[in-house]
Amino acid sequence: MTNMTLAQWCVLIAALMPIVCAGIAKSGMFGKPRRDGGYDNELPREWLARQTDWRARANAAQANCFEALPFFIGAVVIAHQHGAQQTWVDAAALVFVLLRVAYVACYLRNLANLRSLAWVGAMAVNVAMLFI
Repeated sequence: MTNMTLAQWCVLIAALMPIVCAGIAKSGMFGKPRRDGGYDNELPREWLARQTDWRARANAAQANCFEALPFFIGAVVIAHQHGAQQTWVDAAALVFVLLRVAYVACYLRNLANLRSLAWVGAMAVNVAMLFI
């Protein structure tokens, strides 16, 4: 077992979330021929750009997960560097990940207002982590 904190495990989970979103966007399309709309691994970005509905939203969630990652990693690192109480950092990081999971779920279900609330909440957690 590693000596990683819960917050550090949350960083790993947050780093894997964009990959999960990409997998969701591409799910069910790997065995389908390209000529029939199946996933095109030669031109993956172009294929994703042509997607609609939940696939397009999963791809957008992927991009947003990547965008949210640097601030979250920075907040965890800064909190650790400043010797913040670990239980508070762990709790904040866990809340961040849970809010980001809710964000992705809301994105996939096209619940824009709830998605925005989850985004704001996760951003607020990052800011709060800087002051723990």
